Amino acid sequence: MSNRSIIALIALAVVAFLATQTFYTVNPTVQVLVRQFGAIVGDPKIAPGLYAKIPLVQDIQRIDRRLLDYEAEEFEIIAGDQKRLVVDAYARYKIVNAKTFAQTVPGGEATLRGLLDSLINSEIRGVLSAVPLHAVLTDQRANLMDEITRRVNAKTKELGVETVDVRIKRADLPQANSQSVYNRMKTDREREAGQLRAEGDEEKARITATADREVAVIKAEAGLKAQILKGGADAEATRVYAQAFNKDKDFYAFYRRMEAYKQAFGGGGSTMILSPDTDFFRYFNDPSGPSPAKK
Repeated sequence: MSNRSIIALIALAVVAFLATQTFYTVNPTVQVLVRQFGAIVGDPKIAPGLYAKIPLVQDIQRIDRRLLDYEAEEFEIIAGDQKRLVVDAYARYKIVNAKTFAQTVPGGEATLRGLLDSLINSEIRGVLSAVPLHAVLTDQRANLMDEITRRVNAKTKELGVETVDVRIKRADLPQANSQSVYNRMKTDREREAGQLRAEGDEEKARITATADREVAVIKAEAGLKAQILKGGADAEATRVYAQAFNKDKDFYAFYRRMEAYKQAFGGGGSTMILSPDTDFFRYFNDPSGPSPAKK
């Protein structure tokens, strides 16, 4: 290879190196700062495209412009009613002013996360320490989270960061308190259950007494009505029997005597000793049934 070829290759390599040191791209997910000897030059480059800088003199710093998540470390707080609570929170934020962020947070996102942890911890304590425990566990929680977000955002704006949302993922009692709270809740529920059972037994006794009274009244009214109906039926039967007897007294006497014979001789196994001349057997001696005294 000739010296001219070697020089050409070296020149091409230098040009390629200078090109990589001169041109850079910006994509939609980042914003780019240009630094010259450590100082920020111009405004952040936000629009996507190809840009140029002074090679070897200027360098670039890429900063994420997307919506980012941060999960704070679990910590314990004391609510307004002196109840202890273990809180696990998270935040969503984005860097809206890259220049201010680079100047105020020289450590970048790693340093920012440490600052966020301190701010979230402090503001959650400040808000929740003024309200009772039940406020954190009810619908009031959303308003509390909005207030915490507003406070944290007011401080992160000074860093060029917008805090979009701060939320509590989990809020539990410390393990030492959980069992005592559980026991107290169990006792309260058992007391309520006992009260409900007593009220149920009282209601049952009242309903049973009312039903028994109504049954007794219905039975008494039914018995009275049955007696009245039976009396009327007996009177009607007596009247019918009397009419029938008056129409044919001999036949009625014959019929009654036949019924008496049926009752006397139909049982089986019974023995009676009677004189054939007795009045009882008059229909055996004469079907017309005259009394033996008349013969």
